[in-house]
Amino acid sequence: MQSYTKGILLFLLCMTLLSCKKGDEEMATIADNNAIISYTVPKGLLYPEVPVDNLPTKNRIELGKMLFFDPILSRDSSVSCSSCHLPDKFFADNLIVSVGVDGRTGTRNAPSLINVAYQPNMFWDGGNPNLEQQVLGPIDNHDELDFDANLIVEKLKKHTKYPLLFLKAYNTEPSVFAFTRAIACYERSLIQANSRYDDYIQNGNKSALTDSELRGETLFFSEEGECFHCHQGALFTDFSFRNNGLYEQYADSGRARITQNLSDIGKFKVPTLRNVEMTAPYMHDGSLNTLEDVVNHYNSGGVAHPNKSPIILRLNLSSEQKTDLVNFLKSLTDK
Repeated sequence: MQSYTKGILLFLLCMTLLSCKKGDEEMATIADNNAIISYTVPKGLLYPEVPVDNLPTKNRIELGKMLFFDPILSRDSSVSCSSCHLPDKFFADNLIVSVGVDGRTGTRNAPSLINVAYQPNMFWDGGNPNLEQQVLGPIDNHDELDFDANLIVEKLKKHTKYPLLFLKAYNTEPSVFAFTRAIACYERSLIQANSRYDDYIQNGNKSALTDSELRGETLFFSEEGECFHCHQGALFTDFSFRNNGLYEQYADSGRARITQNLSDIGKFKVPTLRNVEMTAPYMHDGSLNTLEDVVNHYNSGGVAHPNKSPIILRLNLSSEQKTDLVNFLKSLTDK
């Protein structure tokens, strides 16, 4: 009997030690996942600016990713951020305009979120100053998620998993402050610059581009092609707002909606050209279906509008030049 009792006590002691060890390991894992990390940035891109109150950790990025793909953010739990920014489409949408709650459609084409960490302001009209505030835009939009941020918080608090995940990531219960930051933290991790053009420029691989693509590159960066004035730098955009002569009358006032200046009517943010091959249709309203259509538009010089950028002029490119330009743009697709 005494031997049996000693066996029980020894068993209980072992279980206690194992439990303590497991608890220590779990605490160590939580601590590791809460450690500030750095985003992975490829050669050719600078490290993005990150708010000091939302530095990346593994827990924050994973929470943001879970929220990004969760339709819990929409009024009827039918639409998520990823419904309009699809990973297999380079976080864009190949529809002219995306479909939101109750099948509603908006008025603007969903841009890619790849490298959105570098954007100085959000949306086609620059109406939001940062990613954290941008999160609230689609939620509040009647044609998109059509929900109230405070009601989202109530749903998150009642969820079986989210309360603990918020505690781990931000040391707080679910809140508007925390869930907007988590999604922004995840979106900043979507950094890419691994195209054949990058291989050519960064690695010196002279065989990465075809002869046609090389001719297109020369044209792109020349006064004859005029593309580089707006699409410059490693991200192929200067982030400015331009009227490119798309319409004589704009149904969407663009930047003017924010500034209330008549001189900003028809001006929209110059988009990045990275992965442009994969993010059709084009323009703020998705009105141009192909890269060939885009090149033809700029080759024509656009239509007359008092706010049209003075650099948008008839180019008179040959068929071969237009083909070369399109081929060069396709070399900007990430592998």
